[in-house]
Amino acid sequence: MLQLDFHPTGRHFLQIPGPSPVPDRILRAMSLPTIDHRGPEFGALGRKVLGDIGKIFKTQHPVVIYPASGTGAWEAALTNVMSPGDHVLMYETGHFASLWIKMATRLGLRPEVLAWDGVDKDLPHAPSWRRGVQADMIEDRLRRDTERTIKAVCVVHNETSTGVTSDIAAVRKAIDAAGHPALLMVDSISGLAGADLEHDAWGIDVTVSGSQKGLMLPPGISFNAVSPKALEASKTAKLPRAFWAWDEIIEMNKNGYWPYTPNTNLLYGLSEVLDMILGQGLEAVFARHQRWGAGVRAAVQAWGLPIQCADPAVYSPILTGVILPEGVDADAVRTLIYERFDLSLGQGLGKLRGRMFRLGHLGDSNDLTLVAMVAGVEMGLKLSGVPVAGSGVEATMAHFSAHPANTQAQPRLRVA
Repeated sequence: MLQLDFHPTGRHFLQIPGPSPVPDRILRAMSLPTIDHRGPEFGALGRKVLGDIGKIFKTQHPVVIYPASGTGAWEAALTNVMSPGDHVLMYETGHFASLWIKMATRLGLRPEVLAWDGVDKDLPHAPSWRRGVQADMIEDRLRRDTERTIKAVCVVHNETSTGVTSDIAAVRKAIDAAGHPALLMVDSISGLAGADLEHDAWGIDVTVSGSQKGLMLPPGISFNAVSPKALEASKTAKLPRAFWAWDEIIEMNKNGYWPYTPNTNLLYGLSEVLDMILGQGLEAVFARHQRWGAGVRAAVQAWGLPIQCADPAVYSPILTGVILPEGVDADAVRTLIYERFDLSLGQGLGKLRGRMFRLGHLGDSNDLTLVAMVAGVEMGLKLSGVPVAGSGVEATMAHFSAHPANTQAQPRLRVA
């Protein structure tokens, strides 16, 4: 018997904080025929993307590109500069920070975890997951490390599970104020190309990132931006590494090639997205994300619900977490919204599972995309019996109307 598979009309609203929607222009670029990854045409592609990606990280130093997810880049960052049993100071701001800590343990390192331990009425079991990195705590711990056993400080720039963007420049100042030689290692998997990141100016030694967030690509590319200090440390580090080893990749990258088979078609997409972002200018991209974040937060505040990030100074421009009232299953609300309105929202992760959901406002979006997302969420909240104080849709529209976009920073092809 013939089975008919019915699909909703229109496009699915993918409003999770990554993978983010992939622009059609990128999909077309990725559909080009695969070429010889040892031939001259590929060498030209490799040199182009390697030359341009540093501009996104704001670095003059090497950026290693892996055919892997962000988790692979985490492992690469640690294995290239650490030795078995090394003492690393890691700050827990959310689920992804905790996963990096877990990886460090599995690799045979000795992580010491810092976390904000204040009181939080909305999330008493996870208070540190509502705030950014407290640089003074890092400075205090490093000052007490008189034997200089701590080899690295690991922090997350934009915590994807919570919607908190930590002040990385303040962390570097804290390390310097303590006069400590520890490396600064930063996860900016969801921050890159959406929130300001300055690898060189902020004194970061290793920045980890991935393709599927602000870069608007499918998952499958990850990065390590490395400082001269990190490269020097890699020469004596003793953790096993083969696939992740920087030395072979950086040497072959000089001519645009890799020591193993790269993900050619994703590199086509990367080349295209670098043209898009650099053509607009990074500052315009950052301003757009800040504006979107403010518009979405206006909706959450109008609903009368707590924003996951409790400190307005570190609100993320990439995503906003929404805490639901005690006793409301956030995942059930998400499921209803998906089934009724074909809208995907990010679930609560780890300690936040079932208590909150996440609204992505990054990448290939615009004002109407986000107004539609807010409308879908508002309808879902009402259908789920969650009391809302006011109209989030009206609040978002009012914010965008009162703060118009700089359309000159978003050029369009015009046909005479």
